[in-house]
Amino acid sequence: MDAIINFLQQTGFYLVKDNLLALVMIAISFFLAFLAIVKKFEPMLLLPIAFGMFLTNLPGADMFHEILFAGGHVHWELFGGGVITQEFIDELIAGGVSADIASASLVGKTVTAGLLDYLYLGVKLGIYPCLIFLGVGAMTDFGPLIANPKSLLLGAAAQLGIFATYIGASLLGFVPTEAASIGIIGGADGPTAIFVTSKLAPHLLGPIAVAAYSYMALVPVIQPPIMKALTTKAERSIVMTELRPVSKKEKILFPFLVTLVVAMIVPSAAPLVGSLMLGNIFRECGVVERLNKTVQNELMNIVTIFLGVTVGATATATTFLSFGTIKIIVLGVVAFGLGTAGGVLLAKFMNLFLKKKINPLIGSAGVSAVPMAARVSQVVGQKENPANFLLMHAMGPNVAGVIGSAIAAGVLIALFG
Repeated sequence: MDAIINFLQQTGFYLVKDNLLALVMIAISFFLAFLAIVKKFEPMLLLPIAFGMFLTNLPGADMFHEILFAGGHVHWELFGGGVITQEFIDELIAGGVSADIASASLVGKTVTAGLLDYLYLGVKLGIYPCLIFLGVGAMTDFGPLIANPKSLLLGAAAQLGIFATYIGASLLGFVPTEAASIGIIGGADGPTAIFVTSKLAPHLLGPIAVAAYSYMALVPVIQPPIMKALTTKAERSIVMTELRPVSKKEKILFPFLVTLVVAMIVPSAAPLVGSLMLGNIFRECGVVERLNKTVQNELMNIVTIFLGVTVGATATATTFLSFGTIKIIVLGVVAFGLGTAGGVLLAKFMNLFLKKKINPLIGSAGVSAVPMAARVSQVVGQKENPANFLLMHAMGPNVAGVIGSAIAAGVLIALFG
């Protein structure tokens, strides 16, 4: 009978009474899975995130332990079955860790690292986002950017949302590291948001990742009203001339030059930009086709699964169910909107001095949602002028936005890391 009672007390049905909020998180994970499967909102990442959130909140499963990463550090001494001491808890609380995570009830207990704890190391050590950038580079054609270098400015202007939202988040009471992590949502680049947040504010990784990927999925909904509000019908109807051909030599030299310049100016951005450009070299050089295909397909798919599931695992009730999460969701859409507006407004400003006018709609593609933002520019432009083809022109700012968000990430890490 004692064995039966002991077994029953180890079931999730019994343990859930100690953490009823886990049921709320499980319900949220079901909602995110619904958005991914039925509404097709960034399903490649939102579905793994939803299932990771589901797994981490299962009562008694113990697949992820926040205490192992409390305070923004990996506590390696606990991974091998270390015992939690009172001194360890006191140090965490003194460092600002919430008492919900650094609970006194953990003193004397042995931590057994779970599956998601080990997989999360790829996020915490900055491995997964860089590998994602490797795949993105292999799938991206930088030709439109090389053919029209002015589009680099539009990609830079779209990073306005990042720094403006940083100021807004600071005014709302977030500390600088948290404000920087929230602001990076404005780059509309999920891996970059994860990379920055894992280094500066890992306790916010769950809500920031969900916000970043949700807004990336909503690009076709969020951007058009902003684009139309900031432009006239005549501006939206501007027809741009065909881009010049870009030679293979230019495409091969470009990754080396960009990596060199960025690494010299913002060394902390080198991991992301270097990975992006290495992937692009695989694509353009023509001599490593097997590596190119592997990076684009098998490696990209595997890392996407690990990244999504482990990011979702950080969304526990203690960190996700708070007023701060609501503020992050609101600030995220503000960041995204300002980024869109920044690119459009700079294009309008540039037209004051250019003989060959730029269609301001391509400026909205300066956010890093590749290639969705460029497609939105094409769709909105064709509604005003069916003969207008803006897709390739919009791809210039779009890929510039990827580089720009990586540079912005490096700046934030250098300032607050």
